[in-house]
Amino acid sequence: MISHPSRHCTVELQALPSRIGQVRRIVSAQLRYWHLDPLIDRAALGVTELLTNVHRHAQPDKTCVVEIELVLDQLMVSVHDHDPRLPVVGDIDEVSPTATCGRGLAMVAAVSENWGVRPDGESGKVVWFALSAATPATATATPGRSPRRTAVEKPAHRFVTEVEHPVDGHRPQHAPARSAVAG
Repeated sequence: MISHPSRHCTVELQALPSRIGQVRRIVSAQLRYWHLDPLIDRAALGVTELLTNVHRHAQPDKTCVVEIELVLDQLMVSVHDHDPRLPVVGDIDEVSPTATCGRGLAMVAAVSENWGVRPDGESGKVVWFALSAATPATATATPGRSPRRTAVEKPAHRFVTEVEHPVDGHRPQHAPARSAVAG
């Protein structure tokens, strides 16, 4: 019997449309295994957006590593790629309603508690987002009312300005991730 199941998962892949769907299913399965079912939709949307950005924009190749890790009461999801160019975050209000791109990072910001980007060595970057994984024990209930969160609620619309200041003080540096899935 495993008393402390792993709370870290990595997948190395080529960010191609067919592989993005596979990674979304892997992330969903891992979150179910960790009993974090309420986070599945937001994590799957966020990782899809980040992988789509790698597919559309990363140079010189589309190789990347997706890492999910449960750190205390936060699920950290990150995508490491080999393109040192940091993403440009535009004003979501300037994106045409019929545009097929330009909303990815805004959606990541909307579904997460926090997100950012940092350089990764000489040639690469990490784009990450965090989701609260607080257990139901962190919610309080009042008779006749629905449970309310004791944590501070996130603002409805915000962008983290770490693109301008790429130092990531929220998370220690890790050794390079290794593939957990063949392919």
